[in-house]
Amino acid sequence: MSSPPSSTVVVITEEQTPLLHNSPSPLLYTDSAVVHDVIVPFSSSNGPDGSPPPPPPLTDPNQRLVSLDVFRGLTVALMILVDDAGGAFPSINHSPWFGVTLADFVMPFFLFGVGVSIGLVFKNVSSKPSATKKVILRTVKLFLLGVVLQGGYFHGRNQLTYGVDMSKIRWLGVLQRISIGYLLASISEIWLVNNIVVDSAVAFVRKYYIQWIVAILLCLFYMCLLYGLYVPNWEYEVSSMNLTLSMSGNGSVTQVHCGVRGSLEPACNAVGLIDRFFLGEHHLYQHPVYRRTKECSVNSPDYGPLPPDSPGWCLAPFDPEGILSSLMAAITCFVGLQFGHIVVHLKDQMQRVFVWSISSIPLLISGYILEVLGIPLSKPLYTLSYMCITAGASGFILTIIFYMVDVKHFRKLTVFLQWMGMNALLVYALAACDIFPAALQGFYWRSPENNLVDGTELLLQATLHSKKWGTLMFVMLEILFWGLVAGFLHMRGMYFKL
Repeated sequence: MSSPPSSTVVVITEEQTPLLHNSPSPLLYTDSAVVHDVIVPFSSSNGPDGSPPPPPPLTDPNQRLVSLDVFRGLTVALMILVDDAGGAFPSINHSPWFGVTLADFVMPFFLFGVGVSIGLVFKNVSSKPSATKKVILRTVKLFLLGVVLQGGYFHGRNQLTYGVDMSKIRWLGVLQRISIGYLLASISEIWLVNNIVVDSAVAFVRKYYIQWIVAILLCLFYMCLLYGLYVPNWEYEVSSMNLTLSMSGNGSVTQVHCGVRGSLEPACNAVGLIDRFFLGEHHLYQHPVYRRTKECSVNSPDYGPLPPDSPGWCLAPFDPEGILSSLMAAITCFVGLQFGHIVVHLKDQMQRVFVWSISSIPLLISGYILEVLGIPLSKPLYTLSYMCITAGASGFILTIIFYMVDVKHFRKLTVFLQWMGMNALLVYALAACDIFPAALQGFYWRSPENNLVDGTELLLQATLHSKKWGTLMFVMLEILFWGLVAGFLHMRGMYFKL
């Protein structure tokens, strides 16, 4: 805990400062050897009653980008909503394989916010080696935190146990993907920016064109591997946690027939091939989203028993935050990075709104065109069409929030999200990763089922005479609770960071 907070644990972990400030912080590089001429935010964007401060001049260089806090808070709130209510409302849960639902926008929102923050944090870097060292250190911390939270050590709700078999630990996850995107975008911002004054659109392109080339090369590398790698037949051992669904016995080996190139189907794609080769099947996510497809669930689009004629790959592991797909995901960080550059170089608020808008629309159109041309929307594969549509949506949503919060100063309705965005790492770890609810379930009356978490949810379901609407009300109260917790911490100047 410290104040002011760091801005490196990006999106999820960048608690207080969406813009640079001049107080000590490990990641802002505010010592004189690293960063100078930084942007200073207001000490508080809202008073205790939630009323907005006097509007600053439109060209005030010291204005705080409160909308980025709100955007981060919205992202964390959406993650809680879709994770905890997605089972009751499959329409907002992750798409089983192809297509996009509300849940499929959460990860791109995280990554996009990371990129915007990087563009603001690294406005001026005097010591590139020092900045690089700190970026690498923060990347390692973020990656390891992700392994702890999602590697299998914590067993989640309704499981009063903890611990992980190191031979089956999951190496990749949400924070690990964010750390990869953060590393690539930060290094490019430190080393690949030309030192010229931006006084025109041409100068803007000249300053950052190398970053754009890197993003294009990453995209081409991803596309070449996705469509060019030959995927042979392969086999896997049914996990112990899937034995109740399997017709075979413990430790049975299942064959998956592929022998194809360029397939985007669940069984035979290059994303899964690379993960199985480099990580091993035991270190991948054991409950892949394609278990909710019609081929693998009688309750599709929800989880359920296997159909009688289900294919052999239904119980195979697959990591939605895999190695190859994380490279394409990093491009979302690069897109957000350019939006951050617009904030740095355009001081007029309405100019920012205009440029952000005309930058978001082509991304949305490109994603739709790519889908029509045969590149489907797929979050597990992080396809190019999916990246374009979700990055464009991220920019469009941030533009709307920016106009409401930073231009018109309508902040009363978004103050809870702002508070959550300032302590996004804490809320993500305790709420979205189920650490806090699982801890509460450890205190029960006579039977583990008689705990505060389950009791509250059952009470709401009984009151509303509906299981799914009671669940939704419980989740909304959960989000409100974390907004209040984050607000309390904000009032006391407490921000959690790595």
